Amino acid sequence: MNVEDLDLGDIVYAATTITDDGSIPGGHEGEVLAEAGTRGVITMIGHVEEDPQRSVFLVRFEDQAMNLGNPVGCWVEDLMVEPKLVTASHEGL
Repeated sequence: MNVEDLDLGDIVYAATTITDDGSIPGGHEGEVLAEAGTRGVITMIGHVEEDPQRSVFLVRFEDQAMNLGNPVGCWVEDLMVEPKLVTASHEGL
């Protein structure tokens, strides 16, 4: 399944660390909004007016206490459907 196939209420994960690019009112440019792998829920889906083929997703990511944060605008490449699994090295086995 692709991110673009998802709908409102679907769970996604941050593909990389997402930071404020300076466009969030009251925010601070460079502030971390979601660490890579953070779980979130899609709250709105839209398109860029200048490029209707480019989707933008509003996602509320969980914090450490599993509370949903403020909506964050994300591009398709910022999100993934499955969390990345960290595998331990099995050297010497």
